[in-house]
Amino acid sequence: MSTLIKTDRFVLSETERSAIEREMHHYEDPRAASIEALKVVQKARGWVPDGACDAISEVLGIPASDIEGVATFYSQIFRVPVGRHIIRVCDSMTCYIGGHESILDSIRDQIGIQPGQTTADNRFTLIPVCCLGNCDKAPALMIDDDTFGDIQSGGVAALLESYQ
Repeated sequence: MSTLIKTDRFVLSETERSAIEREMHHYEDPRAASIEALKVVQKARGWVPDGACDAISEVLGIPASDIEGVATFYSQIFRVPVGRHIIRVCDSMTCYIGGHESILDSIRDQIGIQPGQTTADNRFTLIPVCCLGNCDKAPALMIDDDTFGDIQSGGVAALLESYQ
């Protein structure tokens, strides 16, 4: 059974707290462990709920505002619940010229949501990103940690179907 650590607005599990403490010891300055601490919470919960920054700051011994700054800066840290699979569609100029709009339209048609939304079954969240660093294979998208380039709108359905 896991012991819970309580703060005013959030509860860290003992497992989360221990993982954050382990990460903290890898860095001279505890602020440097902020992103790793946020990733610990996100891995356990799927997102970083309100109040998590206060709980993390208590463990790291730094101001919650420092944690909040990191959490809001990085687009890979989710501050709202997201689906099991995150679809990131590149909307950089290169991908836009390469057919970004038709890919985005195809994804919207297949899963029935707009960018920034999550499907009702929590299967997918669709997020536009400014660049995936895959410009030589535009248009590009990522699903979870998998990057795909030279995407054609006709191949979107099969690609999405492979992510249950």
